[in-house]
Amino acid sequence: QVQLVESGGGLAQPGGSLRLSCAASGISLNDMNWYRQTPGKQRELGSAITSGTSTHYADSVKCRFTISTNSTKRMMHLQMNNLKPEDTALYYCNVYSLFTARHYWGQGTQVTVSS
Repeated sequence: QVQLVESGGGLAQPGGSLRLSCAASGISLNDMNWYRQTPGKQRELGSAITSGTSTHYADSVKCRFTISTNSTKRMMHLQMNNLKPEDTALYYCNVYSLFTARHYWGQGTQVTVSS
């Protein structure tokens, strides 16, 4: 059974940093993503790793966020620096399984950026 569990969300001041983590079980992390969603808006892709190594970022987070995975490929992280109020959202980790051809989602972790 695939399970993704996010942690690390919380409250940060503008200009501050947070580090999100996603613990995976039952699946290898090869194509993985961090999405975020605010009320009334569609879930948007912010950061991605494809084929285990190539990283991609939305323009809104480029140069501020860094997506990574550890060597055992059971943890995924999102380092968020220079946070802005518009980064406030519910953040979800997402993993695509080549084996099942399915996307799997975590339960989400709230990030709030406010002074």
